Amino acid sequence: MTEQSGESPQDDAAATPRATEPRHTHPLTVLVTVLRSIPAVLAAGVVLVAQTGGGQWVGEVDVSWLLVVAAGVALLVVLAVTVAGFAYLSWTRLTYYFDDTGDLRVDSGVLTKKQRRLALSRLQAVDVNQPLLARVVGMAEVKVEVAGAGDSRVTLQYLTYAQAQAFRDEILARAAGLRPDVGSAPQNVIVTVPSRDLVVSLLLSSTTLVGVLATVAIVAVAVLTEGAIGFLALLVTGGVPIFAAFGAFVRFFGFTVAESPDGLRLRSGLTSTQAQTVPPGRVHAVEFEQPLLWRSRDWVRVQITVAGTGGGDEQQSGATGTLLPVAPRHVAEAVVDRVLPGLGATDYDWVPAPQRVRVRAPIQWRNLGVAASDLAFAVRRGRIVRRVAVVPHARTQSVHLTQGPWQRRLGVATLRIDIAPGPVSVLGLHQDAVGARATVDAQAERARAARAGAGPERWMAQAAVTGPTPTDLPTSQV
Repeated sequence: MTEQSGESPQDDAAATPRATEPRHTHPLTVLVTVLRSIPAVLAAGVVLVAQTGGGQWVGEVDVSWLLVVAAGVALLVVLAVTVAGFAYLSWTRLTYYFDDTGDLRVDSGVLTKKQRRLALSRLQAVDVNQPLLARVVGMAEVKVEVAGAGDSRVTLQYLTYAQAQAFRDEILARAAGLRPDVGSAPQNVIVTVPSRDLVVSLLLSSTTLVGVLATVAIVAVAVLTEGAIGFLALLVTGGVPIFAAFGAFVRFFGFTVAESPDGLRLRSGLTSTQAQTVPPGRVHAVEFEQPLLWRSRDWVRVQITVAGTGGGDEQQSGATGTLLPVAPRHVAEAVVDRVLPGLGATDYDWVPAPQRVRVRAPIQWRNLGVAASDLAFAVRRGRIVRRVAVVPHARTQSVHLTQGPWQRRLGVATLRIDIAPGPVSVLGLHQDAVGARATVDAQAERARAARAGAGPERWMAQAAVTGPTPTDLPTSQV
């Protein structure tokens, strides 16, 4: 991120943070907010008109109906003006700035004043998103996520796209311990998911397969009970799998993974675009998923857990939480190695579940197992959809065993690694109880030793002490 400056990272890291003047979002925020409310306002008007009945007729005109329509139009105008006024007041009350410690402050609220402080040393992700309506007028929203309990996210709506990008760069620079004016860091695109592979993968996914089978079953039952008219059920249920696949295609279209000194950059979207930047060291776990119909092509999906983004509304919304929607295994492993060096390989020395658990898990028992390397702990499970989850030792928050009545009878237990909330679950199902107890103790010790060697939160300060991070090194296309 020092491409525009001749100073070293050590000099940048030593720069004293300076407070900034409060800023407002772009004035067009009011217009976008009003436009977003139009469907709801129109729906209210339609409901009002639809509830009117017959009235007194004068000639060929229903007078009461005309009065209701006029009242509805007046109400719509009042609602629109009210929404516009509240949006304007909200815009004038919302300010954001950086204090003299380098943290982000956001003040907002019309009836109730709210003051938020986000410690950028705990930054987890910065997203620059363009919903469809905002994209039409050249606007974007910025989402800032930090580690912490409860609601640790702030969304600023809206800035121009250039302003949003500049603000994201400033946040990342301050979080890294650099001067805020160093500008945008260079990036190297690792991989872009081809549209053809994305379409094929969605058609072969387990979700689509289940949807198609459910549709066939519903139509078959309807035909058997109602005769040929039962085929009308196809009009209702037949499009569900297609719409689900199309929604995923729109969300993951043009999915690109890039790396830069300020972290991992993910970008995707057809109608609405999402651009997420995950700072170095913020990925807490990774999971490889392989549905049944993907195995002939050796494709996998890669999910990640980023601390701080697992809660709140729309958990892991959009493409967030997906590192790769589909990719050949060797490509996926190479990308994971860029994010978490040494953790891309999935050929661990597995400790399998004992054979006696096949009465408890008859379908997946052959694929159950746990493993540990010098860097991470891994679990595998699933038969129809095979999953391998990997968590670095330093990201282990706690380790414990659970054992139900059936498991006690079989002498097995489930080992669970607690990590930050997110899409990845690290569960070692149905392991031998004695061996699992030893694994728990060993993993707790590995986690303790790994956390003791963790570096500072300001990752460029860490690079100045330990040398360049993997994202500082030259990269090539995967």
